[in-house]
Amino acid sequence: MGSPSSVTVGSGCEWLETTVLRPCKLRDTRGAIPGRLDLTRARDVRRSRMSGMYTALVVAHSLLRWVVLGLAVVALVRAVSGWSGGRPWTGGDEQVNRFFVIAFDLQVLIGLILYVGLSPMTQAAFQDFGAAMGNSVLRFWAVEHIFGMLAAVALVHIGRVRARRAVEPAARHRTTAIFFGLALLITLLTIPWPFMPAARPLFPSF
Repeated sequence: MGSPSSVTVGSGCEWLETTVLRPCKLRDTRGAIPGRLDLTRARDVRRSRMSGMYTALVVAHSLLRWVVLGLAVVALVRAVSGWSGGRPWTGGDEQVNRFFVIAFDLQVLIGLILYVGLSPMTQAAFQDFGAAMGNSVLRFWAVEHIFGMLAAVALVHIGRVRARRAVEPAARHRTTAIFFGLALLITLLTIPWPFMPAARPLFPSF
């Protein structure tokens, strides 16, 4: 994973990644960039490359996902065991769920900052959204990843509210298990795992 990798964007140009955590460069591999992703847009993407802030946020985003996933698994296991075993709702359940929601909210906030203002991938996609939809990598970052995570965090908050309103401990555990389980599934499906076209490493490279 330490060697450079590239993914084709459109025809005749490549996203080159010296590491998966550093901003990408768009270069012409045939002397000219055909189609609507032209040289002007390529220069715009290069100018948008970040900086310390971009790198720091991507590293934080990459590391925080493991905190989110870990808390999600703990909360889900507690909910399923409490539901199946008839265990009372405890302060430990409440605390784990609260930390999970806080961590997920922070993760989504960092992701939104990257999505809107800092990511060269999304900025390239926004310049020609129609062309980007024809490329699996740009489509992942512009649409699939962000909307998957927004759906997941919405399920987490809905489940949290409904569980707190439930009176019976079994209902609280059941609601938490269902909504947190669905949120975890969507999250796992929309993380850029190393085997995916929009691959990112399991841990950041320093």
